[in-house]
Amino acid sequence: MNEMPLERCGWCGVDPLYQSYHDDEWGAPLHDEMRLFEMLVLEGAQAGLSWLTILRKRPHYRRLFAGFDAEVVARFTPADVTRLLGDPGIVRNRLKVEAAIGNAQVVLAIRERYGSLDSFLWRFVDGVPLQNTWHRLADVPSVTPLAEKISRELKGHGCRFVGPTICYAYMQAIGMVNDHLTICYRHKECAALAAKEIPNVDA
Repeated sequence: MNEMPLERCGWCGVDPLYQSYHDDEWGAPLHDEMRLFEMLVLEGAQAGLSWLTILRKRPHYRRLFAGFDAEVVARFTPADVTRLLGDPGIVRNRLKVEAAIGNAQVVLAIRERYGSLDSFLWRFVDGVPLQNTWHRLADVPSVTPLAEKISRELKGHGCRFVGPTICYAYMQAIGMVNDHLTICYRHKECAALAAKEIPNVDA
């Protein structure tokens, strides 16, 4: 007897790489410092491009950006910028490359002030992912007031390529908000992961 295919959010299509990202990463609460910085850089790189394009380039980004170690990237020099712009494995846009390096420096400053990028970001939702119940892709917003607030704060610290739309995509990617459609099998799974984030007040 054949198993029924999994119901997924329509945006991931049928590409195996896109489906894998949808199934294993998107919407799951993320707290790893390097991964949080990685997604910040990649969301900025995606501006004007498809996310699938960025996913295909991600292995090259990880290699060229020192595994997204912000301490290493923050020390990149103009020579490194030239090196990066010469590699077709990434998006060769000078503004985006320079923003990634500048944002690494901002991340270090944020860690100094807030303890970690994780602490800085997750305080906006009190450490607990927001849960939505969208039924159609058309219902999912591209920006929210909270994304606008996070954008303002990141820009205030000196980050670039962190407009409200990019910030909302970032929130979705790192699981600060569960925007899987209700028909998608990952909606319940991410909701269960979110429940584990809630502090046990009886402990």
